Amino acid sequence: MRLAALCLLATFLTAPAFAATPVGTALPLHIGGRVVPVSDDDPAQGYRHQWPGTYFEARFRGTEVHLRLNDDVNRFNVYVDGQLVNTPSRPGEGDIVLGPFAPGEHTIRAEKLNESWGAAQFTGFFVSDPANVLPAPEALPREIEFIGDSYTVGYGNTSPTRDCPGGQVWATTDTQLAFGPVTAKHFNADYRINAISGRGVVRNYNGGDGLHLPQAYAYTVQPDMIDSADWRPQIIVIGLGTNDFSTPLHGGEVWTTRDELHSDYEQTYVQFVQTLRAENPQAFFLLMATDQANGEIQAEVRKVLTALRSDGESRIDFLPMNNLSFGACDWHLTTADDARVASGLIAWIDAHPDLWDHKKE
Repeated sequence: MRLAALCLLATFLTAPAFAATPVGTALPLHIGGRVVPVSDDDPAQGYRHQWPGTYFEARFRGTEVHLRLNDDVNRFNVYVDGQLVNTPSRPGEGDIVLGPFAPGEHTIRAEKLNESWGAAQFTGFFVSDPANVLPAPEALPREIEFIGDSYTVGYGNTSPTRDCPGGQVWATTDTQLAFGPVTAKHFNADYRINAISGRGVVRNYNGGDGLHLPQAYAYTVQPDMIDSADWRPQIIVIGLGTNDFSTPLHGGEVWTTRDELHSDYEQTYVQFVQTLRAENPQAFFLLMATDQANGEIQAEVRKVLTALRSDGESRIDFLPMNNLSFGACDWHLTTADDARVASGLIAWIDAHPDLWDHKKE
């Protein structure tokens, strides 16, 4: 039986079947991450999504289920009852047939792996017989949010080398193996990953263009849709500053001195946390930073922490990210680094178990 199951799994992973005729009964979804409906009038049209780390779960009865996507930009791992059964990569539009499974009730979960610079559509999971529809998995009582840059994304974290030309960064990024999801799964918590590579609090990498992370945070997908979902995390982990300080200032930037950049960063970061606090009165904030840039990043984050505490913020702390190899793509965290950071986060949260007691309001 075990050999047969492994052979069947190998068939799923290497030769996905595409349905000639889509089936029509959508399964109710539990969604982790920020999404917007394609249509307010027709839930079967699914959702648009863009942020990394998004995942979709459903339950069904029977031996077959269809995964329907309209997606030319993402990679997914698809699990049934916790076992990996399919790995769609830029699948396009259509139904992927999954099965056959043993008769009975099953849980299916699709996890987005990569960072995408455009929105895609997750249409849903479908079954042919309405009698095989089961209620969606319930939202978990624990919720944790991660806000950051490429380190939080898991940029190129599965690469064995720092040199990643062409599309290797996209192919080797696995947000689900980054420290955020690893930490959340340890605590059996729902999670959101709100992170964009190269973005900072007031300055993007090397002075690059684009919205800064606090500006982009307001949007669910691209700069056109505002998030309104019911999300009340007990813990919000923020790791921002690497892109603000990892490169020297250039002529033409708005800051003429490093001190001016420091001041702008500190004020904007404080305002960002205060905005988040107004939206999340139940949350505890944990600020993180690496020891890169000769300690400049950690020093600045500690100044932000001090300023927030001086303004009356009490549910906040700082956790350093030290002694990492940065051996993945373009000197980013490896999965071993991610595991090290997650271990530190898990130990810190274990030492403060009461944080999970602050229920969603």
